[in-house]
Amino acid sequence: MIERYTRPEMGRIWTLENRFKKFLEIEIAVCYALAQKGIIPMEAAEAIERKASFSVERILEIEETTRHDVVAFTRCVAESLGEESRYFHYGLTSYDIVDTALSLLLKEAIHLINEGLVNLAASLKEQALKYQDTIMIGRTHGVHAEPITLGLKFALWWDELRRHRERLQRAEETVSYGKISGAVGTFAHLDPGVEELVCQRLGLKPAPISTQILQRDLHAELLMVLALLASSLDKFAVEIRSLQKTEVRELEEPFYRGQKGSSAMPHKRNPVSSEQISGLARVVRANAQVALENIPLWHERDISHSSAERIILPDSTILVDYMLHQMNRIIKNLHVYPRNMLANLEKTGGLIYSQAVLLALVEKGVSRERAYDLVQKYAMRSWEEQIPFRQLLENDREVASLLTPEEIKSCFDPQKNLRFVPYIFNRLGLIQEKN
Repeated sequence: MIERYTRPEMGRIWTLENRFKKFLEIEIAVCYALAQKGIIPMEAAEAIERKASFSVERILEIEETTRHDVVAFTRCVAESLGEESRYFHYGLTSYDIVDTALSLLLKEAIHLINEGLVNLAASLKEQALKYQDTIMIGRTHGVHAEPITLGLKFALWWDELRRHRERLQRAEETVSYGKISGAVGTFAHLDPGVEELVCQRLGLKPAPISTQILQRDLHAELLMVLALLASSLDKFAVEIRSLQKTEVRELEEPFYRGQKGSSAMPHKRNPVSSEQISGLARVVRANAQVALENIPLWHERDISHSSAERIILPDSTILVDYMLHQMNRIIKNLHVYPRNMLANLEKTGGLIYSQAVLLALVEKGVSRERAYDLVQKYAMRSWEEQIPFRQLLENDREVASLLTPEEIKSCFDPQKNLRFVPYIFNRLGLIQEKN
């Protein structure tokens, strides 16, 4: 099922072929480090680099007998070597290779996810600038509040993605460790300098201290970042779904020629891609919980984390990459209905300007409590009797004695609510370039 969600670039990272390539890269780096330390002949390291090879099929065949993937890997590679094979995997434990390789794989996956973040952020910036002045109603608790612009909504999402890029960068630093410290992390059979040389060659940092494994809080931090990112994509998707409701219809995700929304109802145009993103976000969040469960292990290591990681790490990176790709497609091709936005803005008969009226009365010397009660009285009547709010205010003697018709009218100008939108955009760094 996961293959349906996999873009080729991300899918290739988690293939057995790529995993074993990383194993071999690390083993060769170890051989060169051993040679530099004078532990094995340099000629042996060079021969191993030149001759070492493997095939996934042969590794899996050997594993049928060994029931151990790293042993199967080392024996497969040994078949391609001569007498130098005795120096291959010299002084190492399996997870010196497995965990160091995992760090390399995660770095590759993070780079692709970051590309997706950059692309989505660019699309959101474009839409934020395009719709900076497109007025729509802001909603709190699902109820009309005060006017905003569609551009502000996109700008908010853009800023959220900026934080995720920072988190992802920190998470990459967190997982960029290698360990070549042996069965319980004591360097019992190898000099710590070997680890330093290997990590330097691979672009990793030596773990300051390890057991048989790198500690799983490192990986859990990355999964938490991915869960946060997935939750933001879920948030964007939920907003699009909400604004695509028939009675709202201010936004609509793209609907393509030949696409069908229902097997029964030909008129349906459903937000299926947004709903899919919301569903997949639940999986990523659940995987973060599993990553937290992987932190407590027995003593210097047990294997309970391994089986779970073979699911949650590929799945979470693949799903987040896919979700970013899908959300970018939705944002770039989003259908926007400004006319519906204006119609919805006027649905409450001007109730959304109640705070402007309240403040205007306060400025005339009325106590805030009295002003609130007076405005609320007519707001509630407007709700219940469907009479325009402004009409009720203009017909009230007390209000009319304090506010001129022109002053009342100015309270109902949406542009007053939006006069600082350019300031917000400038503060974000989302500045519209002048032609």
